[in-house]
Amino acid sequence: MDGSSADEDIDLYALLGVDKSASPNDIKKAYRKLALQHHPDKVPEEIRPESEAKFKAITQAYEILRDEEKRHLYDTHGMAAFDPSRGGAGGSEVDLNDFLSQMFGMNMGGMPGGGAGPRRPRRSPDEEQPYKVTLEELYKGKTVKFAAEKQVICGQCKGSGAKDKVKPNKCDRCSGRGVQDAFRQIGPGLVRREVIPCDHCQGSGMYYKEKDRCKKCKGKRTVKETKALELYIPRGSLQGERIVLEGEADQMPDMTPGDLIFHLVEEPHDQYTRIGHDLSADLHVTLAEALSGFSRVVLKHLDGRGLHIDHPRGKILRPGDVLKIPNEGMPLKRGDAKGDLYLVVKVDFPEDGWLSNDSDYDALQKLLPPAAPPVKADEVDEVEYEEDADIDKMGAHQGDPRYGGDWEEEDEDDGEGPQCATQ
Repeated sequence: MDGSSADEDIDLYALLGVDKSASPNDIKKAYRKLALQHHPDKVPEEIRPESEAKFKAITQAYEILRDEEKRHLYDTHGMAAFDPSRGGAGGSEVDLNDFLSQMFGMNMGGMPGGGAGPRRPRRSPDEEQPYKVTLEELYKGKTVKFAAEKQVICGQCKGSGAKDKVKPNKCDRCSGRGVQDAFRQIGPGLVRREVIPCDHCQGSGMYYKEKDRCKKCKGKRTVKETKALELYIPRGSLQGERIVLEGEADQMPDMTPGDLIFHLVEEPHDQYTRIGHDLSADLHVTLAEALSGFSRVVLKHLDGRGLHIDHPRGKILRPGDVLKIPNEGMPLKRGDAKGDLYLVVKVDFPEDGWLSNDSDYDALQKLLPPAAPPVKADEVDEVEYEEDADIDKMGAHQGDPRYGGDWEEEDEDDGEGPQCATQ
């Protein structure tokens, strides 16, 4: 299949299963659903290659449609707006060469039809990776110093790849363009044309004989170098936030270096749960404390401080009650403000047989409120019961669609109630 016709056949809206009038939120929901369905790690091994191609295709579609400017380009010119061989969308001031390079890591250098006038320096791809942080580190902030191994322009040949005063030869594989056409399958019967750096000349368009190559980089134009970097994580940072080290990605000849980007991954905490800038934790109290009050340190906060609560007598605490402590949640990045801390009451009941004799039970019953009167009924049966039953097994394997919350899931996904099947 010809690459250009494949580009023209791509309907990004159909790829994501949304209408052209879809809102950004609709596009985001559709992408999340498809990404989960086609993620290579979630499918059997025999269909993994096809699933991987589909996953990449829907991701590229989402990258274009979620951005207002890129979506406008696509709606106006179709995929031709992103075809460097056509010089991009007519009349657009957007440098599509630079745009595609940043989005997909493509090297479009030397392509004809790019328009008159000087071009901005191309940019090497950004490098992104996750960085795990604890809730304590996000509460207090953190500065990390580390050594990063990266590719840098060879200082001996200044990125030419050749010895001093050696005259280069034009690369015969790419005809001096520095790039080659490549084709990649993005779905059944669907192929996308890509432009990638020439592996023969490393994208320079020039080729040197082995004896003429730089001794330090051996003609590769870049060398590995270890550099000390510092990563600053502001206090109160959120899960998924991006910490950007500008210009610290691998260097490539004739390009400005991209950024090194870390995505924060908040590790689960054994005591606290975080949503936004608020925190929650379980507050364990004894039955005696729940009934008669208490005054003690109940929690150790993320910065090591103990939190003391004075709960008065006469105020009964029941399982599931929630106490809110203002300004004891996560700090905001600016100022001294913090979110709130929510404490969910858990009453720790005593073990079976904790009282030693019948007189203790009689004394306790006199202190506690009297028992509820028996329920009136026409007929009374003495029944046996089982302890420690699992309410989640109610209705299991009985064919009722309400078991397991199936209807609730349909409501969330489709915005509709349960549907009756036509017989």
